[in-house]
Amino acid sequence: MRRSIATVSLSGPLTGKLSAIGAAGFDGVEIFENDLVAGAPSPEEIRARAGDLGLGIDLYQPFRDFEAVPPALLAGNLRRVEHKFAVMERLGATLLLVCSNVSPHSIDDDALAAEQLRLLAERAAGHGVRIAYEALAWGRNVDDYLHAWRIVRMADHPALGLCLDSFHILSRETDPYAIETIPAEKIFFLQLADAPRLPMDVLYWSRHYRCFPGQGDLDVAGLVAHVLRTGYDGPLSLEVFNDVFRQAAAMRTARDAMRSLVFLEEAAAGRLGEAARRLGEASRPASLVPPPPPVSPTGFAFAELSAPRTGPLSELLTALGFRRAGVHTHKPVELWQQNTARILLNTGNAESQDGPALAAIGLETPDPAASVKRAEALLSPVLPRWRDPHDAPLDAVAAPDGTDLFFCRTACPGHPSWTDDFAEDRRDPGHGEITHIDHVALTQPWHLFDEASLFYRSVLGLRPHESLELPDPYGLLRSRAVSTADERVRIAVNVAHVGHVGPHEGTSDVAWQHAALASTDIVATVRRFRAAGAAQLIVPDNYYDDLEARHDLGAERHRLLRELRLLYDKDEHGEFLHFYTATSGRVFFEVVQRIGGYQGYGAVNAPVRLAAQHAPRADHGGTSRSP
Repeated sequence: MRRSIATVSLSGPLTGKLSAIGAAGFDGVEIFENDLVAGAPSPEEIRARAGDLGLGIDLYQPFRDFEAVPPALLAGNLRRVEHKFAVMERLGATLLLVCSNVSPHSIDDDALAAEQLRLLAERAAGHGVRIAYEALAWGRNVDDYLHAWRIVRMADHPALGLCLDSFHILSRETDPYAIETIPAEKIFFLQLADAPRLPMDVLYWSRHYRCFPGQGDLDVAGLVAHVLRTGYDGPLSLEVFNDVFRQAAAMRTARDAMRSLVFLEEAAAGRLGEAARRLGEASRPASLVPPPPPVSPTGFAFAELSAPRTGPLSELLTALGFRRAGVHTHKPVELWQQNTARILLNTGNAESQDGPALAAIGLETPDPAASVKRAEALLSPVLPRWRDPHDAPLDAVAAPDGTDLFFCRTACPGHPSWTDDFAEDRRDPGHGEITHIDHVALTQPWHLFDEASLFYRSVLGLRPHESLELPDPYGLLRSRAVSTADERVRIAVNVAHVGHVGPHEGTSDVAWQHAALASTDIVATVRRFRAAGAAQLIVPDNYYDDLEARHDLGAERHRLLRELRLLYDKDEHGEFLHFYTATSGRVFFEVVQRIGGYQGYGAVNAPVRLAAQHAPRADHGGTSRSP
């Protein structure tokens, strides 16, 4: 399919937007009128620039408040549109978007709307232009696509058709199934946007919170499948109004938009295949070419921390029951291990850091080469990496926040293993209660939250969970977990709301990252940890007073939780116990025990954790080294 995007979806001047759109590999562009009017380049210069970039101008938009008006207003509307036709001729655009009327002067009369749209189409045809009529979700008299289709059908002009917009249809919870009753030749254009489900006025929702397909909660893929079943073969075009995108770098946003379209085409192809099998029809149209299928990761191979020095982290890991299992043969990297939980300490690229940071994650995959192909097809190229000829092959891509993601097969017969690059340490590698990495939590820059959600969903095939907003002493923390279907890989994507500051003016304390380690006996783990004199994040007594009010766990269990400063949660599947280490640099560890089939992350306790982590900076009282 032809891939297009509206210039309103990106930040910056029009020429810069076109450069970003072309670099991302789009075929065409919708020129948003405000972008042209506010810029210095002439329509001819914009046309030439788009042509140089290989971009067709697929649509000029929007033209507002035309149809179903009193005769006294019609002449002025025709004069306005003639000027637009002249601009379009200079741009080389042949399709004009006309939105349903929102003016209080519009008349609720379908016959009048059809009559005036037919007149408009006749004028347009004289200029070699076609009209795509769109039902705005907040249109005064026409606010759904079937109503718009009745008017277009009544007008009956070859230069008049529909523009279908996923947001305007799905935001009103209108069933898109009836799209299949519309002839393909009367669907002139398809605009696509997703959005989170928000209880607010639809106009405000549309203007500020749209996002790319795959980043929100709307079934955009299902709508696209209905449109394609009509035989529509026009552009798939993104039109997104989003406050964050308007402030982000255009190049990055355009690349994220293209990733969204590739992922959307894959999802729509799957829907078409399902419909074909259900109805006994032919397979999906050949115009949809999905990327290589996702390869579901099967676990965490390692978490890598970069640090100026290993001493503090070595002490922390030792207290948790880890032992140094090896040292890289020619890099300043140590391998610490306990069962299949592996932590790498890398001092080779952290000279300028204030403290440790989570730099990389290793993901177990049954087919690293296929994982790489999938990532590249979703616009995540393999990172350049220096490798000694004797090193095991290990490819990585960059997550939106800069964390490297490595695709691994650890200790598999007949396949080189990255662990072979480490000279074995003769000391006991550790066989304590900690068995594996349960999940990792990555804090994103505030403007990359949606991009990160789409990245993990599309590139790795992880399924998104509910987005949460958690109270923090200095603002709100937004969090969304993504995971494999079997929960072997869990990643929590976090971001602080705009304006979040730390306890010292002008600072931000929300860039924390952590790895959560699964324990089979968290009581034994925390007792060993405390006996070693390691710093544990202190949970206040007020928390345990409230916990007793919320859960009746018995006096002895409540006493134990309070004594060991363990946090508690439960859901309909089971229970969750966890504790946190003190923070070192940007990093801390969490130790968790899932009892039964508990599926969450202890989100109810996050505000307590955040307050305690702020406490050392506020009053130096948030950690303890004593049992």
